[in-house]
Amino acid sequence: MTDNKIKVSMVSLGCCKNQIDGEIMLRCLADAGYEIIADAGLSDVVIINTCGFIQSAKEEAIENILEFCTLKEEGRIKKVIITGCLSERYREEVAAEIPEADAVVGIGKNKDICEIVKRVLDGEKVTAFGEKTDLSLSGKRVLTNIPTYAYVKIAEGCSNNCTYCAIPSIRGPFRSRDMEDIYAEVKSLCDDGIPEIIIVAQDTTRYGEDIYGEPKLAELLRKLSEIESLKWLRVLYAYPERITDELIETIANEEKIVKYLDIPLQHASREVLRRMNRRGNKETYLLLIKKLREKVPGIALRTSLIAGFPGETEKDFEELCEFVKEARFERLGCFSYSQEEGTAAAEFEDQLDEEIKENRADVVMTEQQTILTDLAEKEVGKEILVLAEGFDRYAEVYFGRSYKDSPDIDPKVFFSSEKKDIEVGRFYRVKITDTLMFDLIGERID
Repeated sequence: MTDNKIKVSMVSLGCCKNQIDGEIMLRCLADAGYEIIADAGLSDVVIINTCGFIQSAKEEAIENILEFCTLKEEGRIKKVIITGCLSERYREEVAAEIPEADAVVGIGKNKDICEIVKRVLDGEKVTAFGEKTDLSLSGKRVLTNIPTYAYVKIAEGCSNNCTYCAIPSIRGPFRSRDMEDIYAEVKSLCDDGIPEIIIVAQDTTRYGEDIYGEPKLAELLRKLSEIESLKWLRVLYAYPERITDELIETIANEEKIVKYLDIPLQHASREVLRRMNRRGNKETYLLLIKKLREKVPGIALRTSLIAGFPGETEKDFEELCEFVKEARFERLGCFSYSQEEGTAAAEFEDQLDEEIKENRADVVMTEQQTILTDLAEKEVGKEILVLAEGFDRYAEVYFGRSYKDSPDIDPKVFFSSEKKDIEVGRFYRVKITDTLMFDLIGERID
């Protein structure tokens, strides 16, 4: 299409699901003849694939947009295009508030990105929005992370309607991908040498309900485990009330499924969870955790929590802290509640002060850091399998991840090797000799 090879780059913000959308757009542009480059500052067209989930994410998105609009004014880049959740959530408001941007594109128009890039290069200002359900659930991609893993989206949208969450209004209702389509993508990625596949959706445990009439996550995982070239299969974002005995047995019995599960619980107080439109309480969650650890020995559990939800009393918060101490999650993140317009919780009258919310989140994370330090120290002396991901030139050691570590959010394993034959994407046995905060330090074992 283009003879002079227009250079296009993308800054993708927010979650891995948004990253996948961006990678599909990049592949469309590459197939159309554009040159995809990593350094946005050296490109002709910069696409900022935004997150619009909570306030901090929106602020990060706007900072990035303004930064590249400044580069455009200085003549260092030609065009700035805004895509992703921020542009979908606020649509014409983004276009009006940031006139320096050349295009504002909703998720329903991602499929038209090649045409939109051409139009802005021709000097046109573009605002393009479509139906949320027009967002493609699949497509060939340009992988933007290191080639040791790939996220695979098995569903889009959400129908859980948690009162704090804007995702249903941004992404639309929950809709699953066809199982054969997912299988084909995973096989293609693994055959190309990707050792780890990470299954994602807003709620992976709901997979299949809409197209098969019942949850099919366990069946999907078993089917994917049959792929010979697959090495590791990881599952993120499993809702607690939908974790069935079948799913637990599948995780326990399939060797390729790493013994790791991300369960976004959000809180432990029954009353707070009720106001969140979530099920469960401290007791039911502890029973689930106990069951998982009994049925899947060595499983690493991760969760995310919200502190300072409207109406959260001191008693509610104390219960949350007690839960964290008792559960001893291997991985945990706690965030202060973000009052998001358009959500039911934003209209609750008993909002808490920002300082209280942030202090409570800090208290939870301080407690979790103590737990993480203790858990890391218990790994010293053990031999573990590590997926190598690179070499730290400053420390002169290799680094990678164990099965307990999901990319970007979890700790790393740093290790030395007498033989300098370590290859990214290969697995190595490492004996743990020390810790560095929450990271592990070790040496390769032949």
